[in-house]
Amino acid sequence: PSFFSKIVSGGVDVYDYTPVNNAIVNGDSLIVMQYIDEGVEERKSYGITALNSMQNETVKGYKLETIRFQLGTDKYGRDILSRLLIGVRVSLAVGLITVIISLSIGVFLGAVAGYYRGWVDEVVMWFINVIWSIPTLLLVFAITLVLGKGFWQIFIAIGLTMWVSVARIIRGQVLSVREMEYVEAARALGYGNARIIIKHVLPNVMGPVIVVAASNFASAIVIEAGLSFLGVGVQPPQPSWGLMIKENYNFIITHNPMLALAPGIAIMILVLAFNLLGNGLRDALQVKD
Repeated sequence: PSFFSKIVSGGVDVYDYTPVNNAIVNGDSLIVMQYIDEGVEERKSYGITALNSMQNETVKGYKLETIRFQLGTDKYGRDILSRLLIGVRVSLAVGLITVIISLSIGVFLGAVAGYYRGWVDEVVMWFINVIWSIPTLLLVFAITLVLGKGFWQIFIAIGLTMWVSVARIIRGQVLSVREMEYVEAARALGYGNARIIIKHVLPNVMGPVIVVAASNFASAIVIEAGLSFLGVGVQPPQPSWGLMIKENYNFIITHNPMLALAPGIAIMILVLAFNLLGNGLRDALQVKD
């Protein structure tokens, strides 16, 4: 796998972990009561190949360990804390990919519309208004139906719905910057439109874009969690905070509320962090609302 795939999906564990309720040594055999479900277990027996009372027992390549689950386990015996830590990679990845896609499309269309104006501006703004009028979740659902369910498909679908705000901001900024004297001087020197846009216009309008990128990052995390909760986002067994809430929300009242509250709190903290980052960038870059 590639470096980026390892960051997002992790590596393959060389060990297989089997939860057990109890284990006793009986002669030259180890009797293990394997955990299946709450109140359900399976009896298995293993021949002992090595036993040291001062260390963990090693039985035919198996190692008995006492593991403490700080946040408990779900109904499949999976550690909640581990899934939370792995799930943060999904949230950060969807935010990063969404920002990259939205900036690429939004900056291009906004710069073209604002710089050329006229019928180009009218066509681009008509397209932006059409996309803007469609509810975000409905548009993501439509794109997901075309691309299919999957890890990367949902990232692309969210990214293709969040470029509109970037395009509108870039267009407004370019409309004002294109009248500046240094842009007029660049035209007088015979520079092409592409060079003027890339080298003289865009570097001076990126402040507001950086702020809205932080906001889009937070919004993408919430949308991905909502889609995973509805079953059209990240598919099991890949850990996702929204999927964890879906799998465990019925335990909020009946059994263990932390199974669903933990990923919910994690989403809230991460979204709040990026919103505060956006506010800080707005103040640092002196961006006007």
